[in-house]
Amino acid sequence: MAKYLTLDDVKVKDKVVLVRVDFNSEVDNQTKKVTSDVRIRAHAESTITELAEEGAKVVVLAHQGRKGDPDFIPLKQHTEILGKILKCPVQFVDDVYGEKAKKTIKNLKSGEILVLDNVRSFDGETKKGTPEEHAKTELVQNLAPLADLFVNDAFAAAHRAHVSIIGFTAKLPSAAGRIMERELKSLSKALDKPEKPCLFVMGGAKADDSLEISKYVLSNNIANMVLTGGVTSQVFLAAKGYKLGEKNIAFLEKKGLTGLIQGIKELMLKYPKGIVTPEDLVLDVNGKRKEISLAELPADYSIFDVGTKTIESYRKLVKEAKSIVLSGPMGVYENPEFAVGTKGIFEAIANSEAFSLAGGGHTISALKQFGLSSRISYISTAGGALIEFLMGKNLPGVVALENAVKKKIT
Repeated sequence: MAKYLTLDDVKVKDKVVLVRVDFNSEVDNQTKKVTSDVRIRAHAESTITELAEEGAKVVVLAHQGRKGDPDFIPLKQHTEILGKILKCPVQFVDDVYGEKAKKTIKNLKSGEILVLDNVRSFDGETKKGTPEEHAKTELVQNLAPLADLFVNDAFAAAHRAHVSIIGFTAKLPSAAGRIMERELKSLSKALDKPEKPCLFVMGGAKADDSLEISKYVLSNNIANMVLTGGVTSQVFLAAKGYKLGEKNIAFLEKKGLTGLIQGIKELMLKYPKGIVTPEDLVLDVNGKRKEISLAELPADYSIFDVGTKTIESYRKLVKEAKSIVLSGPMGVYENPEFAVGTKGIFEAIANSEAFSLAGGGHTISALKQFGLSSRISYISTAGGALIEFLMGKNLPGVVALENAVKKKIT
């Protein structure tokens, strides 16, 4: 039996279904306009459409940003975008669990869709706790009695033990939505005996988890090699003893990444052929691209990309791979002057016959920018959840769905 229920296991016709999605999107901080519909579209074209077509009364729960952040806005725009994608009316209520929200839910007809306002406007939403503890909150106490089923489709937020992610599983029959189901199946394929050679390509500016991921995939024989780029590669080069230059080291210190260096040194000693770092680098010299060899370090300018030799050597490794996990660009891809490394290596992965899995916001944006999205085997909508999954961690949102099944069996 599956570890968790899916939409195949439940009947939703004429039922009130609370579906937690991840509509958290890019927002222009000046205009407060939502600038990307990627996540909204993903949920719209799968789970939400299926539930509505099956005759459910669909109540959507989602968040946008965090209180105090510039992108913390209501979900009215998200609702309008959802309606355009679905080409049908979608209701919005500027309330989460108050009388206005409850009245609108009670008046829903089969096949109709309602989006409640930003769930993070509820102060208790982001507090950590168990499903049983969260089930006692105002959010769950007010909404659960009105619903017949809870569907968690928010894989991208499944690493958070937040109220709307796990609280309803203690009160309602619960199932995974199609995005959640698809993400878990595809990511499991990448981690459960992937075809070898298996490469993990790790770049980007968020290098915090690079040591833990590298250690996990190498020690568990998941990956044959970890290829590094972006800020991640700078930390690994520093661990190899290269002097990056004052400006670059100051940047790593500011990001709190220099504390990883000793652990990376130890990992490299244990897996000398398992971690691959750039052979050359690109500096931002007054906005222009300048390639240097590692022998020319330390540099007086910021490192913004990998060089030509690195692109070629990485492309050869990609060509030989049977499975590839891609997380993070090779440099500052948003600027054409420093997009060469990211484009070259991402193109090699897109052209590869290997099973390729990509995830993270900047990875998805770069693939879209270069027109490569359709040639990647699977693209995950997740960032933090993907990283934690790749590190072998249990995700609270998934565990809650699994435990909900156990409760019903016993």
